[in-house]
Amino acid sequence: MAGLAVTSTSLRSSPCSLYSELETLRRRRLGCVRCAQVQTESSVPGEKRKYKDSFTDLVFINGCREAFGKVAGWQSPRSWEEGYEGMVEVSHALARNRNAAEQQAAVLKGFPKVPNWFRKLFPYSDWGAELNARITPLFFSWLVGPCEPVEVTINGKTLKSGVQIEKCRYLETSGCTGLCVNSCKMPTQYFFTTELGMPLTMEPNFEDMSCLMIFGQTPPSAEDDVVFKQKCCTSYCPTSSPASEVCPKLR
Repeated sequence: MAGLAVTSTSLRSSPCSLYSELETLRRRRLGCVRCAQVQTESSVPGEKRKYKDSFTDLVFINGCREAFGKVAGWQSPRSWEEGYEGMVEVSHALARNRNAAEQQAAVLKGFPKVPNWFRKLFPYSDWGAELNARITPLFFSWLVGPCEPVEVTINGKTLKSGVQIEKCRYLETSGCTGLCVNSCKMPTQYFFTTELGMPLTMEPNFEDMSCLMIFGQTPPSAEDDVVFKQKCCTSYCPTSSPASEVCPKLR
C-alpha cells in the first residue's frame, strides 16, 4: 500500500516532495531488508553471508530464474525456497560453452523489451538519474543485497545518483568474476544506457565483493574497461584458475 501511495501522490508532486516520499519508503524497506534478508553476517574470512528471503523476494528470484532458464535451455532442480541458488546455477548453465560476448547477448534476451517511444517520452535528466538511485534499493535488494544511494561526481558535477552495494549477493553466491561481468554488469549497463537512455556504469570490487552503480555516467567500452583484466575470484569460485592472469570466462 505504501508503494501505491507514493505512485499516486508522485503524479502531483514536485521532484523535491517525491524525493522525500521515496527516501521515507526506502528507509522503511531497507530496514526490513537488512533484518529479513541478511540472516547472519559471518566473521569468518571466506564464509558467505546467509540470507532469509521473504515471499516477495522469492517471487522475483524465481521469476528471474525461470526467464533465464528458458534462455539457457535448462532449469535447476532446486526447490522454490532455494530459488537464489537455483538462479545462480542457471546462470552457470547459460554461460557454459559461450564466450563473453555470447553470454552477454544470451542474458539480454531475458530482459524486458523497451518500446522505441520510451526514450523520447523519458529523456535523460539528472533528476531521473537520482530517482533511479533512490528506486534501486527499494526493488533490487533481493538480487544484490543491502545497498543505499550515495553521492558521486560525474564530469565535475555532484549528484546523489550512485548506489553503493555493500556486498553483492550475486557475486558472492556465484563466486565467479565472469558471471559478474557477463551476466550482470555488461548486460545491465547496456540495457539502461542503450535501451532506457539512462547511462549507467557499474564498478564491482572483487576484493570485498562490493559494487558501485553510477546512474548518469556513460560506461567505458569493453576495450577500455579494466574489469576485463580481472583475475578469478579464487576465494569463492569452484572452477577458478589461479595461474591465469585473467578470468577465462572474460574472453
